[in-house]
Amino acid sequence: MEVMRNQKKREEYRARAKALVEQMTLEEKVSQTLYQSPAIERLGIKAYNWWNEALHGVARAGTATVFPQAIGMAATFDENLLERVGDAVSTEARAKFNMQQRGGDFDIYKGLTMWAPNINIFRDPRWGRGHETFGEDPYLTSRLGVRYIEGLQGHDENYLKVAACAKHFAVHSGPESLRHSFDAVVSKKDLGETYLPAFEACVKEAKVETVMGAYNRTNGEPCCGSYHLLTELLRNTWGFAGHVTSDCGAIKDFHEHHMVTSNPVESVALAMNSGCDLNCGNLYLYLKQAVEQGLVKEECIDEAVTRLLTSRMMLGAFEKTGNNPYDAIPYTIVDSPEMRQLNLSVSEQSIVLLKNNNHILPLDKTKLHTIGVIGPNANSRNALIGNYEGTASRYVTVLEGIMDYVGDDVRVLYSEGCHLYKDRTSGLAMRNDREAEVRGVCEESDVVIAVMGLDATLEGEEGDAGNEYGSGDKPNLNLPGLQHDILKVAKESNKPVILVLLSGSAMSIAWEEDQLDAIIEGWYPGAQGGNAIARILFGEANPQGKLPVTFYRSTEELPAFEEYSMWGRTYRYMENEALFPFGFGLSYTTFSYGNAKLLSETFEDGQEIRCKICVKNTGGMKGIETIQTYIGAELEGAPNPQLKRIDKVSLLAGEEKTIEISLKKELFMLCNEAGEKVLNPGVYHIYIGGSQPDARSRKLTGQDVLHFIVRL
Repeated sequence: MEVMRNQKKREEYRARAKALVEQMTLEEKVSQTLYQSPAIERLGIKAYNWWNEALHGVARAGTATVFPQAIGMAATFDENLLERVGDAVSTEARAKFNMQQRGGDFDIYKGLTMWAPNINIFRDPRWGRGHETFGEDPYLTSRLGVRYIEGLQGHDENYLKVAACAKHFAVHSGPESLRHSFDAVVSKKDLGETYLPAFEACVKEAKVETVMGAYNRTNGEPCCGSYHLLTELLRNTWGFAGHVTSDCGAIKDFHEHHMVTSNPVESVALAMNSGCDLNCGNLYLYLKQAVEQGLVKEECIDEAVTRLLTSRMMLGAFEKTGNNPYDAIPYTIVDSPEMRQLNLSVSEQSIVLLKNNNHILPLDKTKLHTIGVIGPNANSRNALIGNYEGTASRYVTVLEGIMDYVGDDVRVLYSEGCHLYKDRTSGLAMRNDREAEVRGVCEESDVVIAVMGLDATLEGEEGDAGNEYGSGDKPNLNLPGLQHDILKVAKESNKPVILVLLSGSAMSIAWEEDQLDAIIEGWYPGAQGGNAIARILFGEANPQGKLPVTFYRSTEELPAFEEYSMWGRTYRYMENEALFPFGFGLSYTTFSYGNAKLLSETFEDGQEIRCKICVKNTGGMKGIETIQTYIGAELEGAPNPQLKRIDKVSLLAGEEKTIEISLKKELFMLCNEAGEKVLNPGVYHIYIGGSQPDARSRKLTGQDVLHFIVRL
């Protein structure tokens, strides 16, 4: 749905904001550039805290619906669903805001400026914050980012529902331990093809209200003090009309870690002059000195505060209560049955079936007497929620979901199996103190469900993860602690073993892929995750998720973590065979593609290249197929075929539908060395199917994809 914000209304708000700024003293203006903006009562300006979070639900402010982590929502490959989630999140945000305002609560995490989504590219699976993103692909990230923002910001002509934020601009994906001093050196080609497209789409299409700079430098410039990024590119080239905020504490890094300035006054001058309007931190208090020393013109601060007040006016902050349609949203909508049902549906759609040997899944509970559930994530709430999370009124773990589903009909035996990453579950115990219990559970069970993986204490943000790994990043892709050993014990029982992975990133599970009967990737599935996984396991829901990241065999095939060139990274540039490829995911039913026809082959008169295909559900169960279109160019140095379109189709058993796919000229363009998008003459390959066109996907699915060739 196109955003139809009233441009004249924004201009009216901006004029009102400018008139307010003209009445302020320098000290008052400076106070408004801090994320904790105090009230200016004589001008009718209330206190406001700009810092709020809504990565996968309203975060850190009490009860709210906790949706699956962003990487899990990305696995749905469903932009319509992402807008529905964004709309639900902003509905709860408004409901909570209305309640908090009535109570005079202006604290942190209580405003309407949501610092989400994170649209950085998940270029390396070791990055701890990767699960906050929509995966490794710029097209998928763009589509999901745009629609999530549209859901958050709403479609009212005159008011924003909440203000979304595209972060962290522009080249940011670890290492976490170096982020305050790191310089991400990247070519203009990689900038144009990989790191910038999602930001550009969110600005131009979704009209995102806020952009947050990154901690690191990009090509020598600190991102929160880069005139090129924040002014020349963001505002002058893309036409960004909102405000820019720093990441928290990032401006202090200029002189303490990046060493591009000598002191706080120089740092705030660099940030303000470059186009950073808001300081998450308190360093902008030095702006008064910067003006007095002639480092910053007061007019520059006037412009920043005008932008900030305009954003607040777009949210209705200066209107009489009741003028804004969102003022009527009641608090009772928060964590309501409708929200829980949507959450369950999103969680189900995010789950990816990676292996299903001999169709062991779905399980038939009428044929089971005892189910063994083992693993440190089986009964873990932490494994449901990811980071930047809210507080659910009820969490359903995988163990609880299975027990609730089978009821008294089937006995469920449980063992924690091992600690998530330590070698014993109790400090006084001997190593591997749950192995005997695991053997006992497996011996008595008809089938074993092993719930392994990670949680946000092992992969997350530097300083936030609080783990025994390094600054939130993963040292490798292996299952931590004794998890692999416990899986071997389960395998030795000669009972069927189903692995449920709860993680926010790719894991190296080559042995598990070879030895176990079925594998499900559940991500961090949200507060309803246990119910969703149980419904998948027992066939109440049909898995439809697709991997938004590549599962590699090991870190040995990856370039150095600090290297930001895309060569050798992600499905677009990797040369080795993946363990599980980007875009892969099985179903309980099967789909076939046929009757393919190319309807147009050129862009004459501005036309699109169009083709027609028929998709049929050839299995025995209703399912949803994710039709993926990839485009590859016969051009030296070109990436592997890239995802360029997604279509979702729901089919009953035996049903078939004809789909027409149109591909615009822009989808065939690549960036030259100067970072400019160009359409190179030559041969292009169009692949359409349920996966990538790579050999590994064909082997895992047993299917080829449709293939068209055009010469442009």
